[in-house]
Amino acid sequence: MAPPAPPPPPPMCFPFSSNRSRFKEANPLALVRTDSEKSDVNSYGQDNTSFYSQRSAERSPAPSRPSAKLVRSGSVSTTRTLTSDRDQEKLQFDSDSEQYDVPASPNNRSQSKISHLSRDATKRSLVRADSKRSAKWGYGWGIGKAKERERELLDRSPSVNSERPPPPQYDSPTRSSSRSSRSKRPPFYSNNSSSTLVGSAYERKINDVESIKERIDSTERLEQIRKLMMKDNLDYYVVPSEDAHQSEYVSAGDKRREWISGFSGSAGQAIISKTAAYLVTDSRYWLQARAQVDPNWHIIAAGAADAPKDWIEWLVDRAKDTKVGIDARMISHEKATRLNTQLNAKGSKLIFPPQNFIDLCWKDKPPRSREPVFIQSIEFSGREASSKIAEVRQWVRSQPPAVIPYSKSPPTPAQAHVGTLISSLSNIAYLLNLRGSDIPFNPLFYAYLFISIDRVILFLDAAKLTDDIEDYLRALKIQRRDYNDIWPFLRRREWGEGRLLINAETSYAISLMLTHFRYTVMPSLVDNMKAIKNEVELEGLRRAYLRDGAAYVRWLAWLEHKIRQGYDITEYEAAWRLTEYRRQNKHYWGLAYENISASGPNAALPHYSPSKSNARMIDRETPYLNDSGAQYRDGTCDTTRTVHFGRPTQDQSEAYTRVLQGHIAVDSVIFPEGTTGSQLDVLARRALWKDGLNYLHGTGHGFGSFLNVHEGPHGFSSNVPLVPGHVITNEPGFYLEGKWGMRIESALSVRRVRTKGEFSGDIWLGFERLTCVPIQTRMVKENMLTKEEKQWLKVSIFAGWCDRVDISGGQDHNKKCLERLEPYLKEDKRALKWLKREAERGIGIAAPGPGGITIDWD
Repeated sequence: MAPPAPPPPPPMCFPFSSNRSRFKEANPLALVRTDSEKSDVNSYGQDNTSFYSQRSAERSPAPSRPSAKLVRSGSVSTTRTLTSDRDQEKLQFDSDSEQYDVPASPNNRSQSKISHLSRDATKRSLVRADSKRSAKWGYGWGIGKAKERERELLDRSPSVNSERPPPPQYDSPTRSSSRSSRSKRPPFYSNNSSSTLVGSAYERKINDVESIKERIDSTERLEQIRKLMMKDNLDYYVVPSEDAHQSEYVSAGDKRREWISGFSGSAGQAIISKTAAYLVTDSRYWLQARAQVDPNWHIIAAGAADAPKDWIEWLVDRAKDTKVGIDARMISHEKATRLNTQLNAKGSKLIFPPQNFIDLCWKDKPPRSREPVFIQSIEFSGREASSKIAEVRQWVRSQPPAVIPYSKSPPTPAQAHVGTLISSLSNIAYLLNLRGSDIPFNPLFYAYLFISIDRVILFLDAAKLTDDIEDYLRALKIQRRDYNDIWPFLRRREWGEGRLLINAETSYAISLMLTHFRYTVMPSLVDNMKAIKNEVELEGLRRAYLRDGAAYVRWLAWLEHKIRQGYDITEYEAAWRLTEYRRQNKHYWGLAYENISASGPNAALPHYSPSKSNARMIDRETPYLNDSGAQYRDGTCDTTRTVHFGRPTQDQSEAYTRVLQGHIAVDSVIFPEGTTGSQLDVLARRALWKDGLNYLHGTGHGFGSFLNVHEGPHGFSSNVPLVPGHVITNEPGFYLEGKWGMRIESALSVRRVRTKGEFSGDIWLGFERLTCVPIQTRMVKENMLTKEEKQWLKVSIFAGWCDRVDISGGQDHNKKCLERLEPYLKEDKRALKWLKREAERGIGIAAPGPGGITIDWD
């Protein structure tokens, strides 16, 4: 059905003529304090030394607590630690929609006295007259309104040396002239939100100290590398971003490329010559690279027009009778083979120095993590590790001997395949149902895994074992050896006769150690096993995305509420708050990647992540983009939404509508078995291409079940056919350099669908949307949408949790979000009100009326 029409505009005669005050003053005498009605601040223990916990401890004795148990802390920091239960306390919540009274605060009272009233630990607690002891989680002390009114009274007081106006508030609807809307809007009001936090959230806030990162001067470091290059007579030395396991995200001690160049992006290669230094990176990081590296470096924009597609092509173009050095551990078998072949054709060759040059120069290199591994139970994995290992062994047995094609002799024992060596950290974690904390944002641990017909060996440092893990490995009949024992194991060929199966992403150092006659390169079986989620994993992802969606909605409601009140919120503060809301969720482990929180020109950087020191204020003139996710024990979440807090421009609305059209096209596509992601990629770009627009990153990627946020082998840039059980993101976008950017991302699961014709039988597939976060329609131009797109937007296919998707009908996405998230938001009146409004909102915003009058209906 068509979207509802917007409410009629108010009479033209009094858009600004009301004499009613915009501020509602509370009765200053209505506040009462009782000893029986306490804040839950005292719940975080007598041993906490924060000011607020001391106040609570003095008012009320701490309840008896069970003995402390070591559990994992969902820390914002990328450094994982073990901490006691008292650090696990979450944000506490009393909805801002509840009414609070304000303590008396005479205008002639000094700031110090007023501060003393609100902070003195010996004073009685400020509580509502009708309040009850509450254990609700979320935003605020339970006196959030009182604190804001107190701050307002402080700034009105003539004794306070401040020129800031009190925080203005919006009454809905608001009326403003389009010609002077900027001057009519309330000014931003400074607020770091510390006054609305309690418990460990407050501790994290005040202890969130950021060291200022300065652009490094790489001159001395480059000279050290060049001296080492001279000893081996090298013309170039390559420093990749990957580690020895070809991981996308690496530990602090493996950030070699960042150490030498200063560039912190997740993708890029540093190439050092005798006289210059080059950084090759893709379109996601062009602007970031220019901002982070010093003048010693030249940025190579891989993938740009008239530019090489990657660092290998760039290097080969320059190679002529040259020697190129690289650590063989840090390059995959596939890349090393391809590079060597192309270099040899130009009289050049790859050289593999025995030691990594960066490691020789990096004196304060961080040590490797010693965090223990832990078990991912069958409750989340859906399949026992013994069953997975048995499938790998059966795969090894099924591989034919590696005989020479033209040979007529029977295969020898040396040609038979007897085992496989797995170096991918996510594959090892998946196979063994184990997780770790060695790499930021990824629950992985450093190890190698050898599986043969008769034995399994895990190369893992002893420091990472607990008694439970030792018993677990013993039950699986897995032998453990130290991590570095992999190299003597390969050199001595301890498995006996026969060849090992490896995949193309295995470190080239392993290939060199085995020699060509001891290995066969094949596509990874474990990659495919891991990518096709079983029903337990799919159910876990659905639950995780519901909880994550509820946290996202709470945060969006909080953010809009604060901005409409006139508070200034930085990109960093917004991202930090979202993390705090996620931290409350069941099974939360940590972030899935660094928060992408961007407003204005920063949103034009697809992978921009704010720092506390240089974050931009979120404004009302440009879209705000948030791409973030969390790791839960039952799933990995990845969500992007772009919202606007003012009136979008024509260009912004048109671009956003095109992005949404691409998102709809992918979400609603029906395709036969055998279709690959790359064949569907054009659907996401078609609408943008109509206006000559595009984006240079991929349309979507696979993701894990409490594993990596980027997972293969399928994706919208891949030639791997999509099959039921695959999960994939759908994230088209558009970025106007130096101005603004936008992206919409939802997670999808490939499912079988029923079609009318069922041509060729039961072969038709579609997508089930896992993400449950409303899509803002403020920037959508309804007249640009086709009939089918309008139908999707208001009658969208949102498959339930059934085994097969019926495409014959559905409900509006935002209304479906309301239906499914409402049970999670009963205690948060503000979030529930916001969600209901989004579910009922029509498409777009009202155009300016006669005289340029604009109305923003909330």
